[in-house]
Amino acid sequence: MKKLAIFDLDGTLLDTVADLAHATNFALQQCGFPTHEVDEYYHFVGRGINNLFRSALPEESRNDENVLRMRAAFVPYYNEHNADNSHPYEGITEVLSSLHEAGFKLAVASNKYQQATEKLIRRFFPTIPFCTVLGQREGFPMKPDPSIVYLIIEQAGVDVQDVLYIGDSGIDMQTAENAHVESIGVTWGFRSAEELRASGAKHLVHTPEQILTIALP
Repeated sequence: MKKLAIFDLDGTLLDTVADLAHATNFALQQCGFPTHEVDEYYHFVGRGINNLFRSALPEESRNDENVLRMRAAFVPYYNEHNADNSHPYEGITEVLSSLHEAGFKLAVASNKYQQATEKLIRRFFPTIPFCTVLGQREGFPMKPDPSIVYLIIEQAGVDVQDVLYIGDSGIDMQTAENAHVESIGVTWGFRSAEELRASGAKHLVHTPEQILTIALP
């Protein structure tokens, strides 16, 4: 049996797309740019908020100055409103509890900035004893760079072969491959099963409970 389960956050543990969309639309309005429908944001998220802004901005306006303007408007708004519509996927809290009870260490590796990552984990999973919760931090590479996985493995005190990485996007599957850990792609999130397969998912699951059939053979 594996010893450590690392979970992505957005699209894996939590459905956060509506709050991300509303906060980005608020920032776009504040900066004088057109907004987008919520469904469009499924294709924008997952690569950190600066890349989210670049995707949401008009093509001719995707420059560093506008990204910084967007960030200045987005972060205070999102910090206040990031739990308005977000919620755990049905069954995921019970799966986390089952993994912990079976002896797994649990961790989070997200491209969402650290402050918001920590707040959402505290808000929605107060009873789950994650050993490490890591988001995007200044000067630290984002996924699919494997550094975040290596740091979690080091802090958890386990070996690479003892790790499962669970995520909903091609970036997550690439992260797992780059870190040489076993991956589980979840199909209830922000990306398609086709993207997960094409990005090297070792397993695909369609409900949270199916994670247990892989983690607890």
